[in-house]
Amino acid sequence: MTQPATRAQVELGDTTVTFLPDGYGRVDPEAAFPLSANGGWATHGEFLDADGWLPVSVGSFLVRTPDQAVLVDLGLGVVDFEVPGMASFKAGALLDSLAAEGLRPADIDTVVFTHLHHDHVGWTSEVAPTPETLGRRPAQGLTFASARHLVSEAEWKHWSGTSSPIGPDPLAVQGPLEGRLELVSDGQEVAAGVKIMATPGHTPGHQSLVITDRRDGRRLIILGDVMHCQVQVAESEWGFVFDVDAEQAGETRERLLRELESGETILAAGHFTGHVFGRVLPPVARRAWAGGR
Repeated sequence: MTQPATRAQVELGDTTVTFLPDGYGRVDPEAAFPLSANGGWATHGEFLDADGWLPVSVGSFLVRTPDQAVLVDLGLGVVDFEVPGMASFKAGALLDSLAAEGLRPADIDTVVFTHLHHDHVGWTSEVAPTPETLGRRPAQGLTFASARHLVSEAEWKHWSGTSSPIGPDPLAVQGPLEGRLELVSDGQEVAAGVKIMATPGHTPGHQSLVITDRRDGRRLIILGDVMHCQVQVAESEWGFVFDVDAEQAGETRERLLRELESGETILAAGHFTGHVFGRVLPPVARRAWAGGR
């Protein structure tokens, strides 16, 4: 369980949801989850590597309906950098992962951003945002130039005009998206059986996607960053260090977990270690994560 996730796929009727790896990160778990300090990880060591760091998966979800190909988030891009004492990241495989599915960038109809943190927008253009290149390299255009690009209005307003190491680079991301974005809202259908669900807190306009099999009602939810690690299923009060509104993020996470305790809905969490697909099991002593499908 201490390795970043590899390609995995779930079928819901005539729709498939595929995790496409872009790369991975290694983060200091106590720095990433401040409430976990002072021994909180003692009972969750199975999610840490031999050095006590938390491996973090990074990638995109490809949703293929009979008529459309949708990418949810765009990974990190071609990067290899370290945040001293906090994390390291290496990525750049998304287009190869897409090609392995028989698709080119021109085949993507829609890009949906759950939010605009740097590890979800890396392939927006040909310039991958890094701390060293922030605001220094203008982009020539969009990687998925034929696709609609969708984000919530609150998310775009929050970051527009800003320059932040964890946000969308003003030249590499915000510039190419200007005039090309479509703003979406809670409950809006963006493809057949694929709807937006507002899940604010991690960022003001954070959103998840609900994919429903129209024949039998089975559901899969692409969480975005409602949760960053399986441990948050049991420790839902553990907020992530970069949550914009930690209280709201915790309320969103707990509300969603309570709704999902039946274990009937499949969850897709792109940063989870080992398995990005799984279900929430009803609590006995406390909730647990069941990886796989």
